[in-house]
Amino acid sequence: MPLCRLARRRALTKLTPAEVQSTFFNGSEFTASTPSGVKFKMTFTADGKVKRVPAGKGGAKSEGDWKLDDMGYCTTWKGGKPNCFTVVAGDKNKWSVMKGPAVIATWSK
Repeated sequence: MPLCRLARRRALTKLTPAEVQSTFFNGSEFTASTPSGVKFKMTFTADGKVKRVPAGKGGAKSEGDWKLDDMGYCTTWKGGKPNCFTVVAGDKNKWSVMKGPAVIATWSK
């Protein structure tokens, strides 16, 4: 493995719950992409609300609630159960949303 790729892998750091809140949960829209390529425009507001709107083909519009937890954050979409995630900084302006060891989305600004 080239040294630069190895160094980049080691540079990945998990955001603290406070960093997740200040970076993303401030009412500003950003893009979330699933591993299968479905894209959403996401907005997390300071009052604990979240909404997602498809930004192309596939996906469904939804609203729900968010809260911080010890490891990152949790969301509860309308009609769903709570799920908790961690956020890991990746390349410039890209973050991986993790559920355990699996990447469930990539956030970008």
